[in-house]
Amino acid sequence: MTPESVTAESVTAESVTAELPAPAFRETDSATTVAVLGAGSWGTTFAKVVADAATASGVERSIRLWGRRPEVVDQINALHRNEQYLNGVALPSSITASTDVAEVLAGAELVILAVPAQTLRPQLQAWKKHLTPGAVVVSLMKGLELHTDARMSEVICAELDLPANRVAVVSGPNLAMEIARDEPTASVVACTDPITAGWIARSCTAPYFRPYTTTDVVGVEIGGIVKNVIALAVGICEGKKMGDNTKASVITRGLAETSRLTLALGGEARTMAGLAGLGDLVATCSSPLSRNHTAGRLLGKGLTLDQVTAEMKQTAEGIKSSQAVHELAGKLGVDMPITAAVVAVLAGKLSVDELGPLLLSRDLKPEGDY
Repeated sequence: MTPESVTAESVTAESVTAELPAPAFRETDSATTVAVLGAGSWGTTFAKVVADAATASGVERSIRLWGRRPEVVDQINALHRNEQYLNGVALPSSITASTDVAEVLAGAELVILAVPAQTLRPQLQAWKKHLTPGAVVVSLMKGLELHTDARMSEVICAELDLPANRVAVVSGPNLAMEIARDEPTASVVACTDPITAGWIARSCTAPYFRPYTTTDVVGVEIGGIVKNVIALAVGICEGKKMGDNTKASVITRGLAETSRLTLALGGEARTMAGLAGLGDLVATCSSPLSRNHTAGRLLGKGLTLDQVTAEMKQTAEGIKSSQAVHELAGKLGVDMPITAAVVAVLAGKLSVDELGPLLLSRDLKPEGDY
């Protein structure tokens, strides 16, 4: 049975393997009060998903969205829009927004985190006192923390003093604007406790959003992290006007790199063949809606890193996470040449003109020797 074949409906109490105390939410079939911290494109989109899921299932649900910018919050409350990040998308009236994190978190049994990965730890330290006892926390973030090489679920557990069965990850081919437009997509909810994963999945099953569940948190997170780095490389190739053969080669070998790191960390190889692995990688590397692909393309066209950062409105997580991925791979002795090349380009040690040939200049060996 693959991770994607384990659905919210198929999870039963007998399948629970975690020995930790059960979260308090299990008295309800799905979440009734949801807090989403982060009013960017993905955070706002996921708030919409949760709202639409409630409407589809006939559940009354309160969805509160935290944003740091008053003008964004005011627009969501007054016009049910977030035009800066989701231009032209109407938001359900059940979503309210606030700049007061205490107000947003009050009584929330499901807390969704959608902030930049490198800001997460200090923000959690400030938010911890407002967290409802028994709340379940979900990470939408796809980054690796600099200097610690910690995955976002690890940061959440450490800073909020939460057991693993109350922390989950949502990942997959999740281009925010497509989902916000109600275009069908599938995703993966990962948690060490399958009952928790199922409860979260039921809370975000909308007519256009189909979540599957898995217990492979490591594999799901690593897939979401490394694909951003590979997307930068593919974007650079596109910016240099390299062909589809080149891009397909980088995507495929990028999946091999991701798989090596996943296995070294204890994740499962089959996750890499699913939505959180191959699915997310293909979407991120091929879509103009991908921030990391866009950043790479701009680098390939000759812009400096500072110019790329100034031109983009949103964070391209791969720019900062690539160094952390490279460091983690070095510690584990995992060979990741595409990642190493991207890091060298970002550090100014390698020109974008040298990237393509370098990726194909490795020693000859059988393809399956990952």
